[in-house]
Amino acid sequence: MASYFGISFSFVFLATLLSPAVSQSSSCSSQTFSGNKSYPHCLTLPDLKAFLHYSYDSANTTLSVVFSAPPSKPGGWIAWAINPKSTGMAGSQALVASKDSKTGVASVTTLNIISYSSLVPSKLSFEVWDVKAEEVANDGGALRIFAKVKVPADLAATGKINQVWQVGPGVNNGRIEAHEFSTPNLNAMGSLDLTGATAGVPVSGGDGNSRVHKRNIHGILNAVSWGLLFPIGAIIARYMRIFESADPAWFYLHVSCQFSAYVIGVAGWATGLKLGSESKGIQFNSHRNIGIALFAMATLQMFAMLLRPKKDHKLRFLWNIYHHGLGYSILILGIINVFKGLSILNPDHTYKTAYIAVLATLGGITLLLEVVTWVIVLKRKSANSTKPLKA
Repeated sequence: MASYFGISFSFVFLATLLSPAVSQSSSCSSQTFSGNKSYPHCLTLPDLKAFLHYSYDSANTTLSVVFSAPPSKPGGWIAWAINPKSTGMAGSQALVASKDSKTGVASVTTLNIISYSSLVPSKLSFEVWDVKAEEVANDGGALRIFAKVKVPADLAATGKINQVWQVGPGVNNGRIEAHEFSTPNLNAMGSLDLTGATAGVPVSGGDGNSRVHKRNIHGILNAVSWGLLFPIGAIIARYMRIFESADPAWFYLHVSCQFSAYVIGVAGWATGLKLGSESKGIQFNSHRNIGIALFAMATLQMFAMLLRPKKDHKLRFLWNIYHHGLGYSILILGIINVFKGLSILNPDHTYKTAYIAVLATLGGITLLLEVVTWVIVLKRKSANSTKPLKA
């Protein structure tokens, strides 16, 4: 049963790795600009329904860009950035456009994103001018950023730059609110050929794809471990032991299930640590702290098995209290953290519904077995009480 539920749920989450990108209804050719401005190169970016029109003057290394995208929510923001040193958002030099909630006027703010935790307006590390923003007419609230950028000499020499783009839900007291961490958001980066040789060809998410892949693996491992195998192992221990014919088979099934869950959980925990080290500034504190607590508690539980007293030992009662209490704590925290992980991964609602359905099934089985267990226990007590006393 453990293998069936674990494999089934793994396939559900593996589906998130294979989900196709949503195609865009617009195209480069449909974009027009005020003042009959035109740009020789255009990219229909593969994520977040974004477009980039640009021209490049190699003589003075000036890049003229128009970035267009709809914010993730009405009143939200859009951003286009160049990262001179790496491929992600950390370290990038960003242009962020948003509309003033009172006046409705769109404007651009520059951000030198030293880290994900430092998102305050600041000057960029290179020159930028002719910066403005506008709302795209008849396009569902989409915004545009216009700018001219002095490409640093070392980047101009390569003929390529690392670009990053993003959309977010809003601006609060001058600070942009965090964007989602779904697959399209994490994939929104790539290389831009300044010469336009690859214009019209979708750019690759690169590290973003790798990061999404690792996040999905992390989610699968932990959902199967803490969210499925540990609960199934607890069910085996509580309800199979009541059947005398199942002794000691129930014990070995319980240990096998929990040990498998522990090994898979440690692998998931390790991938989480790796993701954390590669995403400095992005922190999900409660999810991380619960994960660390689960690893520590499960490790204690594994070592406690080596110190398990015999059934007739005077300390066995205390050991049972410790073992059961810690076990149920792991079970509850594990399920809570799976839901926290789902909210972070933000997959389609179908996957969360599927996990809830699996938990409901396990809950129904648990309720049924609980009734059966009490019926058997009461019958045994009744039978023992009616036995005649020996002379």
